[in-house]
Amino acid sequence: MRYPLGFIGAGNMSGAIIKGLLNAGTAPGDLLICARTQATLDTYQALGCATTLDASEVMRTCDAVMLGVKPQMLKDVLQPLADEAQAHQPLLLSVVAAIPATSIERWLGGNLAIIRTMPNTPSLVKQGATGLYANERVTDAQKSLAETTFAGIGRYSWVDNEADLHAVTATAGSAPAYFFQFAESMQKTALELGLTDAQSRTLIGQTMLGAATMILETDTDIAQMRKNVCSPNGTTERAIQSFQTDDIDAVVRRAMLACLERSEELSSELGDA
Repeated sequence: MRYPLGFIGAGNMSGAIIKGLLNAGTAPGDLLICARTQATLDTYQALGCATTLDASEVMRTCDAVMLGVKPQMLKDVLQPLADEAQAHQPLLLSVVAAIPATSIERWLGGNLAIIRTMPNTPSLVKQGATGLYANERVTDAQKSLAETTFAGIGRYSWVDNEADLHAVTATAGSAPAYFFQFAESMQKTALELGLTDAQSRTLIGQTMLGAATMILETDTDIAQMRKNVCSPNGTTERAIQSFQTDDIDAVVRRAMLACLERSEELSSELGDA
């Protein structure tokens, strides 16, 4: 039996993708899930998915294979599957951070269609932002499959150069933590000002959600949105002036560049293994 899509690794991100596909109407029996433990597979069997403990079965029977194991484990997982990959030539979609497509291709024997992806943790609540890169062997039909897959967990954006995934990591992959850090700082002050934990959490979370929705659903420049909230000599303007005095642009830039630099380091360390 053949399956349209299989998964090698069934951690949190793979699980979010699987649930997104099922919610979008994919038949459970069209998915073959491979994990290291039967306990994990039992969860997907209960949903009607096909399951296996044998990664070679996924490579052998699936038109497309999602790679979702830990970066440090990927080489050891893939190298024994090289013969199956060469014989059956599935599309490979990787959600594994830092590992270049060239390394995946090398470990599996070369000449394979590979789409690398950089999703982020809001994918777990179907609000993810995913960067996608396809090597030269990927067809338009295969790109469409990737788009359908990642549309089920949020929004996606293609990059033409694989190196740009480092920028995606700095802009989206790691960015949920930036917003959590900002929300955490806001909540600390809100508590000092007398609001409760529940009140501050609701107000901060809803405000961030509303601002994000405005960014996505209007064409207004983001800087103009900020200006639109600031009345001359008003409360918001005073707060923004405080941020600018502390050079918030430089703070954010340093953090994003540090993230990008570490992403490049990890890619070199893990991809050259």
